[in-house]
Amino acid sequence: MFLVTGATGGIGRRVVRLLRQREREQSVRAFVRLTSRYSELEHRGAEIFIGDLLEEKDIQKASRGVRYIISAHGSDRDALSLDYRANIELIDQAKVNGVEHFVFISVLGADRGYEDAPVFKAKRAVERYLAASGLNYTILRPSGLASNLLPLVERFRETGLYLLIGDRKNRTSIVSTDDLARIVVDSVTVEGARNQILPVGGPEILLREDIPRIFGRIFTKEPVIINSPLFVIDGLQSALGLFNPQIQKALGTYRTLLANEFFCTKDEIANLEAIYNFQLETLENFLRRYLAV
Repeated sequence: MFLVTGATGGIGRRVVRLLRQREREQSVRAFVRLTSRYSELEHRGAEIFIGDLLEEKDIQKASRGVRYIISAHGSDRDALSLDYRANIELIDQAKVNGVEHFVFISVLGADRGYEDAPVFKAKRAVERYLAASGLNYTILRPSGLASNLLPLVERFRETGLYLLIGDRKNRTSIVSTDDLARIVVDSVTVEGARNQILPVGGPEILLREDIPRIFGRIFTKEPVIINSPLFVIDGLQSALGLFNPQIQKALGTYRTLLANEFFCTKDEIANLEAIYNFQLETLENFLRRYLAV
């Protein structure tokens, strides 16, 4: 039995889908919120556990009788409660229940010490706790997810516009979300992934300005790039912070993502492909598949 948190998210949904598609259809318990859309998971035969990751008792109940835990949830605003405390409780329950392998989805750059990014700090603290727990684990640090670009590419299809905030020359290596799901699932059985911290990116190192160019190639349309300076976010962060400190903190993480480079080196990607024994998909191929172009 697998327990998957964040099961209705971009990564978690694909992980559940893949587990159910695999030979012998792996049994999966999908941890979901009552308000989330989980009918697809139910249709695929996943056991639905409705709960709240802010409640320790729900995590304790969900963790009973599972062999593997995949932590695929994130947080919009409350990094301390969801990215940190909920994962610490999941790890503690994994120890209590003798879980065989724990897969934690962190973030590329978690070890860089970004002080204004609560999500990065929380993820790094969980990484340390998991590594010291005595459990078998795999920690995956993905760069940007290709699925996050799908709304942007649809907007581009309609308008030809692309808003780019910050340095357009910053490098990135966006990973196919389907590839990431495959890596997550395989991590519990692939020997080379055991007790490893692995950066996960796509096979290409792209400049941020390359993304709208890829959109343009897909739709044979010249992109109109609106390049906004980073200080726009600074002003927004200061203004909103007067009324909502939680949003201010969330914008701190967002600013960190915009202001810095997040890419995997060619050696890191070669190592990843060797461990999991498949070739990673390019961003353009991912988008063409989903857009059927």
